[in-house]
Amino acid sequence: MSTPSFHGLRVLILESRRAQELASIVTSYGGAPISAPSMREVPLHSNPEAVTFADALDRNAFGLVILLTGVGTRTLVAVIERVRGTKDRFLAALRRTKVLARGPKPVAALREFDVPVWLTAPEPNTWREVLSALDGKAGELPLEGLHVAVQEYGESNADLLAGLAARGAHVTRVPVYQWALPEDLGPLQSAIRAIAGRELDVVLFTTATQVVHLMQVADTMGMREAVTAGLRHLVVASIGPTTTEELARHAIAPDLEPTHPKMGFLVREAAERAGELLNNKRSS
Repeated sequence: MSTPSFHGLRVLILESRRAQELASIVTSYGGAPISAPSMREVPLHSNPEAVTFADALDRNAFGLVILLTGVGTRTLVAVIERVRGTKDRFLAALRRTKVLARGPKPVAALREFDVPVWLTAPEPNTWREVLSALDGKAGELPLEGLHVAVQEYGESNADLLAGLAARGAHVTRVPVYQWALPEDLGPLQSAIRAIAGRELDVVLFTTATQVVHLMQVADTMGMREAVTAGLRHLVVASIGPTTTEELARHAIAPDLEPTHPKMGFLVREAAERAGELLNNKRSS
């Protein structure tokens, strides 16, 4: 089999924290990466919800804690340690409680803290898999009347919260960090003009927030319609269902999702298919 290749196609990367890594992967598959960071991670230094959650956890107030991200899990522990001067009591309380991890990243974080994982949601690790995994454990842990804490990242996942509430759970949100626009909007604005001008070939979306921020900045530039039209003329690759759902909210249909929601799979499968997809889109 031939090695997948972009054959020089121009690939827009909206990743921020792992931008250099993703650009290197694109280059290794013969693509020309254009980086436009779309997000800035902002810890909530003043986080009364996290402290209130930790105090309640000490009192064994929660029957289940759902941790959605690895970064959020580590940040939550850091916030408690900063406020209390120690993380030990918080981790001890967490070990006494059933913990559901949304995917491998929170699992890895919990392993670092020696906190056992009661349940892990399977791939593609969306809110649907979280609820389905809990449904499968309903005999062991009924959600009716259960107090559940959900560590959030960025925007609230309304679907997950509604699904838990529909099953009778009493849900407490625990926001730990949020996403802001980058301080320097120049690269993202340039990318928006390039999309509208049809100067790119492929765009890789690795989180739903990238979609939100791209369209938010396009709105401020008066270019939402031009960006939406421009995206229809290049290959839109979405890392997984959550990102695809956000694209759909903005009337954008992705051309591919990888077989596994990982950056490496996303780039490799985009390299395999982008040329053909692009030819089909532009010829039609």
